Amino acid sequence: MHTQIKTLASTIVVFCILFFSFQSCSFSPVAWSPPAKPELIGAIAENELLRTTEWIDLGGWYGPEDIAIDSVGNLYCGVHVSKKDFSDGRILKIDTLGVISTYCNTGSWVAGLHFDRQGNLVACDQKRGLIRVDQQGKITILASEDEQGNKFLIPNDVDIASDGMIYFSNTSSKYRFSRSNIRKVLLEVKPDGGLYRYNPATRQVTSLIDSSFFGNGVAVSLHSDFVLMADLTKYRILRHWLKGEQRGQTEVFVQNLPGLPNGISRRADGSFWIGFSTRRNDLLDKIQGKPAIKKMLVGMPWLQPKQEAYGMLMHLSQEGEILKTYYDTTGEKVAEASSVEEHQGHLYLGGDMAGHIGKYKLTD
Repeated sequence: MHTQIKTLASTIVVFCILFFSFQSCSFSPVAWSPPAKPELIGAIAENELLRTTEWIDLGGWYGPEDIAIDSVGNLYCGVHVSKKDFSDGRILKIDTLGVISTYCNTGSWVAGLHFDRQGNLVACDQKRGLIRVDQQGKITILASEDEQGNKFLIPNDVDIASDGMIYFSNTSSKYRFSRSNIRKVLLEVKPDGGLYRYNPATRQVTSLIDSSFFGNGVAVSLHSDFVLMADLTKYRILRHWLKGEQRGQTEVFVQNLPGLPNGISRRADGSFWIGFSTRRNDLLDKIQGKPAIKKMLVGMPWLQPKQEAYGMLMHLSQEGEILKTYYDTTGEKVAEASSVEEHQGHLYLGGDMAGHIGKYKLTD
């Protein structure tokens, strides 16, 4: 009897492995060995500065992945229904008194968003691509694919240069947005998506970085001579030169970061804020070099490394030097920082799964 039970159990295990491998047949990960995690000393030493963060409630909505701020201080963010349900597509407006209203509804979750000089809201919509919402709420699709016909299936973040050029990232042209597909992009470690420029005058899209590893946050430099993009899977920030002798070249701006870089924004002095989804995960780093294990795990989400509640954001110089890092190691006040926007002495913090916007008062 005992032998029969063991045989049955073995059969079930083999069946499950084969079943979930079949379910993930389109998933073809490669081996990648991440660099050893940096020691948390000096400018990246842990602290609890973010523990003083206040919350701006979203009235039961979740997922302010990015935050746009208008000229009078009103906040705007895309939201979804719950931590598991990313449907709906509305963009909320939170005025300076905390009153919440619906600015518009695009039909699917909006990640990155930014106001242009005309007061239009340019946004990354998970079904339509790069869109523009005018002040009357009219939605225009600006770009849904690159010049080669590759679809923007997970448009991620957007920034606008002083000359009106729109720069945005696309995480994947292979997978449509879903929580499970986000995990696939993270584990597959294959060039996908990239960084793009949209010219509003000509309506043309130009690929600047035509392959990235989970392209994420985007920020244009103070003088619009370069643009940054977070390369989340590789724990680094890339810089693409727009002007000067290095125009058209891409290089690593900062690498081997202590967490998964998400949103990027520029300060008035030209330095940058980097928000992190969470800190590095030892298990994730170990399995990245084992494609067979990743192939099996992608069909078993309950066995995959989980995102830890861990707040972290970083201040970088214009040259890529880490100046200071802010933490909430408990994750109680800031569980993630998908975006960081500075306004009148405060940092406004987004979160893909958060039911609020964080508000942190700068003291230096």
